[in-house]
Amino acid sequence: MRLPAAPPVACASAERARLDRATASCDAPLAVVDLQAFDANAADLVRRAQGKPVRVASKSVRCRALLERVLVRDGFTGVMSFSLAESLWLARSGIEDVLLAYPSADRAGLAELTSDPKLARAVTVTVDDPAQLTLIDAARAGREEVRVCLELDTSLRLLGGRLRLGALRSPVHDPERLTDLARSVVRRPGFRLVGLLAYEAHVAGVGDAVEGRPLYSRSVRLMQAAARRELAARRAEAVRAVRAVADLEFVNGGGTGSVQHTAAEDAVTEVAAGSGLFVPRLFDHYRSFRGRPAALFALPVVRRPGPGVVTAQGGGYPASGAAGADRLPHPYLPAGLRLDPREGAGEVQTPLTGQPADDLLVGDKVWFRHAKAGEMCERFEALHLIDGDRVVETVPTYRGEARTFL
Repeated sequence: MRLPAAPPVACASAERARLDRATASCDAPLAVVDLQAFDANAADLVRRAQGKPVRVASKSVRCRALLERVLVRDGFTGVMSFSLAESLWLARSGIEDVLLAYPSADRAGLAELTSDPKLARAVTVTVDDPAQLTLIDAARAGREEVRVCLELDTSLRLLGGRLRLGALRSPVHDPERLTDLARSVVRRPGFRLVGLLAYEAHVAGVGDAVEGRPLYSRSVRLMQAAARRELAARRAEAVRAVRAVADLEFVNGGGTGSVQHTAAEDAVTEVAAGSGLFVPRLFDHYRSFRGRPAALFALPVVRRPGPGVVTAQGGGYPASGAAGADRLPHPYLPAGLRLDPREGAGEVQTPLTGQPADDLLVGDKVWFRHAKAGEMCERFEALHLIDGDRVVETVPTYRGEARTFL
């Protein structure tokens, strides 16, 4: 089942009216999550995972209440975290399976991890270099065994390695080198090798059906098809080699954009996804699935500078990554509004142009979609959870719990 990326034009006014009714007593700026869309997106991720568990990427959610909501669903297991401090906080909060997907130099956090049995059982750290093991040893404050996951570089390398397509993450590309790293872990006292991570960002995080760019989209599809074939063979070889060294508990791969492809690999035991729960703007451009926008934010109209223009308060919430128009928030409802090309999304105010501006009054809400998922939560202390046309609960984001990890 393919879910609509946005309400049909004829339904846009009804959708806006529903959101306005639900938040009538709430002043903007504010952020909401539509629970019906969130739950439908979660179900679709499980469907695409084809029976393999989905590990939820916390950086794409950044709200404990919503992490807990999705983790109680069949098909989801564990969290993929983005910082050691976050990992320890989640583990202390009761989440028993936290995979820290990025190496850490947080010495205080490593000292805490190695001195607390509960945290050491719950948190797995990722490494791709023996120097990271040395850093952990230097920071040790106790004798607790550290659970370790290795990361395999998934990039597609062409022209003898001169061309690299993929994220600049792990330096470990070859199964032989990964096996050497595995041996260095198992030989080292105080560490236990339990997992393997291989995140194919160039497949999972790059849309292959960008509106108005057919040649680009075609080239992305060709690249991704080649990348999937190459990685499936290399990942299987790497897993076989590492399993000969240690009894792995899990092999993690994927991402929202490649869940169904990665889950089809026998070598993979679980897939990761997070953005597919919120479905931000950058995830509109995939042929293989359609999600429902679940996370939105609203800004209030505070000025009417002239015909066809209104000014909203706030809005300067660009997404991370290479700077460009695709990283800016997108005016969503009322349909037809546009960012001013000279001002974009401003630090404290955002001009909006288009015919619908003439129908907006001071105090009205304009609804936006963020380009990425969890980054929206860094701008708001709370999320209003909507069911139908009412707010059923208001929950804190990480920021609302005074947690700013990066």
